[in-house]
Amino acid sequence: MSKSEVAKLAATGYLEESTQFPCKTFSYALESVEGINELSASMETDKIIMQVPASFVKDWVVNDVVGINSNQPLTANSSLFLLLEKDFVCLDETTEDQGDNYENPNKSC
Repeated sequence: MSKSEVAKLAATGYLEESTQFPCKTFSYALESVEGINELSASMETDKIIMQVPASFVKDWVVNDVVGINSNQPLTANSSLFLLLEKDFVCLDETTEDQGDNYENPNKSC
């Protein structure tokens, strides 16, 4: 996530983005939730919603923690791996605008 996305999630408790496809729009959202300790996710029609612990979100904007992850149980033998991370400036050449990304802690590849 970019700096502004992390800040918006911390300030409002909710962040949603979408991608347009020819016949549908796919959306994904992050929701800050009180009283949970791990990431969890649900899927509604054409939208994935990831619930993020509010205690993590409020400090994330000002600390150096890169991200959070968890395994959400699905069945007795399977789980869904969830990962939420800050975006760092790439170390290799890229044409993508990275002005809103976090400074990369590595100085070389």
